[in-house]
Amino acid sequence: MARFQDDGFVDISSSAEVKKLYKNDPNYQDPKKTKKKTKGKALRITALVLSIIFLIGGTVLLVGYRYLDLFKHKDIEKLDVGIVDHTKDNSDGKNISYSGGKDSLLNDEHVLNILLFGQDYRQDETDYGRSDSMILMSIDTINKKIKLTSFQRDTYVTIPEHGNDKINAAFSLGGEALSIATIEANFGPQVDYFATVDFSSFREIINILGGVDIELNLEEIQYINAQIDVNDQLDRTSFLKYDPNKETQVMHLDGYQALWYARDRGEENLGGNPEYSFSGDDWDRTQRQRKLIQTVINQLKGNVSVGDLVEIVNKVGPLVTTNLKKSDIAFLVTNMLTFMNYELVEMTLPTQGNWSYGRTDDGQSVIVIDDWTQVRKDLAEFIYESNVAK
Repeated sequence: MARFQDDGFVDISSSAEVKKLYKNDPNYQDPKKTKKKTKGKALRITALVLSIIFLIGGTVLLVGYRYLDLFKHKDIEKLDVGIVDHTKDNSDGKNISYSGGKDSLLNDEHVLNILLFGQDYRQDETDYGRSDSMILMSIDTINKKIKLTSFQRDTYVTIPEHGNDKINAAFSLGGEALSIATIEANFGPQVDYFATVDFSSFREIINILGGVDIELNLEEIQYINAQIDVNDQLDRTSFLKYDPNKETQVMHLDGYQALWYARDRGEENLGGNPEYSFSGDDWDRTQRQRKLIQTVINQLKGNVSVGDLVEIVNKVGPLVTTNLKKSDIAFLVTNMLTFMNYELVEMTLPTQGNWSYGRTDDGQSVIVIDDWTQVRKDLAEFIYESNVAK
């Protein structure tokens, strides 16, 4: 796991499993043999920042050094379950086969992985709610990229200690800790930290940022207006005004409007009104979530100073729950603008051609991964790039 040393630098050690992936790469060099040579090139994040990272459904993570105590800190105990062996029959959901332990997880000294959760409404403090969205954000300081990986919430996976279910059920069963264990056990990369924001906080955050200007198509605009109508929200927001003769146009969204956009996966007869029928699926929704992240970051680039970001952190901090500790972070704001200028790239799991639709014994529609080896390799190559053997 990524950890901060006394000098404020981050140490993210490469795992044995990554070495296995790397060993066939002609460009790979064993870090033990090149320690002196690569010491100055290794990942050292002085003044680490998890800048304006935005999870839709939704989450925004803004971390500022002196303001970290504003965040709702939550310690979790990570489960050490290893990697699910999907080559064996785990269909009974009980006698699950695992290989290795924490040492089998993929990690690299140049990449920091943070799992971002968008939390659905909770009944009370004892209720975890649901993770309406999960995005793994990987900060790659060598390739200067922020990588966003969306997980389809209907993906059928093994949930440690609970058997087989949809991936978003992990949050309901055990919150962030179990969700992290589920991602690690099924897909392989080590998750270093998490951040969670619920829907009401998401709306507040968008409004704190002054809204967002984003290009929408006609059906997306009409969907947002339909949801506002069906949910009687005109006392809190307004319908979007648009030109019906334009296929796409830039709209300024407030918190309520942005949340409906982020949750849009189409729906038939919305609110029982046949005129409110929209195409789409969860693949479209995760794409919209990542587009909104990129739009917000691009909107802030060049338009805010460090002072502006600190002010935003001061307002946003109390709306975010995270396991980041103040002792883990040094002078965060220093690099916030640097990370915001990284290239933003994205992917969705499972990858195309490696899944099919299926049904559980109780009739639920799920996404079944047909080739776990390929899906895991696709994710590893996306996060760790050339360091993964082809």
